[in-house]
Amino acid sequence: MEHPEFNLTGTHIWYYYCCPREVWLMLHQVNPDEDDPNLDLGRFIHEMSYARDKNKEISLGNIRLDIVRQDKEGLVIGEVKKSSKYAKSARMQLGFYLLELKERGIEAKGELFFPKERKKEEVALTEDMEKELLETMEKIRGIALLERPPQPQKIHFCRNCAYKEFCWA
Repeated sequence: MEHPEFNLTGTHIWYYYCCPREVWLMLHQVNPDEDDPNLDLGRFIHEMSYARDKNKEISLGNIRLDIVRQDKEGLVIGEVKKSSKYAKSARMQLGFYLLELKERGIEAKGELFFPKERKKEEVALTEDMEKELLETMEKIRGIALLERPPQPQKIHFCRNCAYKEFCWA
């Protein structure tokens, strides 16, 4: 079964590191439960946090950056997340954005923000991260071509997942 081309986004990277099944569901336009309280909380935190950063939510091609600002060392892009529980996913999503900018000739550094926890983490695009991202992007393209989603696997993210009904109902 052939699927139309898709633009790989940071959201796909994020979901891949949480659960490859979620990536398949998203790529095949299977929407999560939009009334899930975790989605509502995430949207609220995203909208209400870091409002003082003027250049919030900038779109560039297939990426959408939560925060863009200049500091004395150069361009900084930021990503706001509900919890550091998904820190690996968040790091790789931000790394993907840094890679996309690098491919456009734009050097930047990244910052993750976890407002509920009052935490901030700096993220740099290293050679190792770049290599892992390129491999992950290929894996996501492979998942997109599957006729059926990968089998569900019970992981610690399932409890708060807006897709849980597609796996465990």
